[in-house]
Amino acid sequence: MAGMTLDQLRIFLAVAENLHFTRAAEELYITQPAVSAAIQSLEQEYRVKLFHRIGRHIEIAEAGKLLKVEAQKILDQVSLTERGLRELNNLQRGELKLGASLTIGNYWLPSKISEFKSQYPGISVNCTLANAETIGVGTAMGQFDLGLVEGDVKPELQNTMEYEIVGSDRLQIVVGKTHPWFERGEIYLTELTQTPWVMREPGSGTQQRFEEALQNWGINLSELDVMLVFTSGEMAKAAVESGVGATGISELMVKKEILLGTLRAMRVIDNRDGSSVSVEIVRPFFKLKHRQRFQTALSKAFEQMLISSLVDNSSQNSSTFVIK
Repeated sequence: MAGMTLDQLRIFLAVAENLHFTRAAEELYITQPAVSAAIQSLEQEYRVKLFHRIGRHIEIAEAGKLLKVEAQKILDQVSLTERGLRELNNLQRGELKLGASLTIGNYWLPSKISEFKSQYPGISVNCTLANAETIGVGTAMGQFDLGLVEGDVKPELQNTMEYEIVGSDRLQIVVGKTHPWFERGEIYLTELTQTPWVMREPGSGTQQRFEEALQNWGINLSELDVMLVFTSGEMAKAAVESGVGATGISELMVKKEILLGTLRAMRVIDNRDGSSVSVEIVRPFFKLKHRQRFQTALSKAFEQMLISSLVDNSSQNSSTFVIK
């Protein structure tokens, strides 16, 4: 038996994804007869039918469905191995694939990537932004070398993922200039149910932390008057800035608006049991990686830079963040 080759697997996947021999050939920059010959060779070698020819169309057969899954796994592993070999040359070339939740990706991560690129200028950094839930799943599936999120890892992913704190920020409750709270600057916990709210979507790390804070304060989310739900913090910020209710949002996102006076961060006072204590919502930033997937030298170097940065910041800041 000659055995299947990587080129045959690449050709097979192109046909399986396009369900068309000519389009697969165009995608791979080879001739259509070469594509047909590769598929025919596989079918003859293993005595299976990978595709059903129906008139001028093709459909993937059961054996083809099995091979499609396994071929993708094989080629993904080959790609990772090739990346690892290229990176042996003092990290002078290669690609780092990051996934980041929206707040981290837009406001916290760019400076980290810039610092990394200054150390390794030949490295390409590919960063995908999505909500925390999507990034967690993508990291578990191998789409990213590392994931960076501000929300909790889904319980079903925790056994397959390693996660540790690499930074933090605060959620602030902010209102626009026309809101009745704006001139006050502080509010009581008992007043949170007395205004309309703009929220992030379920699956957002910001929303997870805000709901946890409400629970800790003895407030059920259903008690709030939620009038708008957005899939980005920028949209929530813009709505509140225009005068629509209040929102819980990362302080990283509203620094400029607070300085300009178009938004105001509210000091929240816990007035339960006759007390008068200021409360905050501090949330950690987590680095995620798969426990078993191959880790490139690039991702290890980026990890080390994040950890070093956290240690440096901690030495300058007396605050300690504990995750229970």
